[in-house]
Amino acid sequence: MGFSAGVMIQISFVELFFSAVIDAGFLYANIFLFLGALTIALIDFLVPHEYKEEHRSEDERNHQELIRTGLLVSLGIAIHNFPEGLVTFFGTIKDPNLGFVLLIAIALHNIPEGVSVSFPIFYATKNRKKAFTWSFLSGIAEPAGAVIGFSILYPFISPFALNMALAFVAGIMLFISFDELLPVSLRYGEEHMAITSLFLGMAMMTSILLLLR
Repeated sequence: MGFSAGVMIQISFVELFFSAVIDAGFLYANIFLFLGALTIALIDFLVPHEYKEEHRSEDERNHQELIRTGLLVSLGIAIHNFPEGLVTFFGTIKDPNLGFVLLIAIALHNIPEGVSVSFPIFYATKNRKKAFTWSFLSGIAEPAGAVIGFSILYPFISPFALNMALAFVAGIMLFISFDELLPVSLRYGEEHMAITSLFLGMAMMTSILLLLR
């Protein structure tokens, strides 16, 4: 989780936000950065938090509650994943190499999300197929976001709008990193390992960016 946070933080600042500042200006880039953070914060507050819900349902050891939690988590992640599809779409329009880097960052982030959906459902039902199905349905929202971005938003994309979208996306990814990934990585008493992993994630993303230039 710490490694994933480092990857997302580095790509947010070094590629997405920096690109928006250079091409569209410091003020507009910052406005949309904070708008992105605010948007995902509202989603996060309105939808049950996947890791907190998972932890709570494990403690309760209740069959029906585990199923209910798994379904709520699946819904929450689906809503949360939708803008990530837009993230990859806008990044790839800007630069195919950037799209590839975003793919890596989001894929790392999605691994624990898939586990957080499938684990409570499998624990309650002992049915691998059900656990996989709900995890898959929550993840399919991501390509759906990309499809909608292409079919609806693509005709309206100008260079300025694209850069603002990248800054907006950077705000989303930073909020996810600081509000979700990093706190969870620190929760289990291995703070030094979590922070070390964070910087390793940043270093790996820096290395990838250097190779792609």
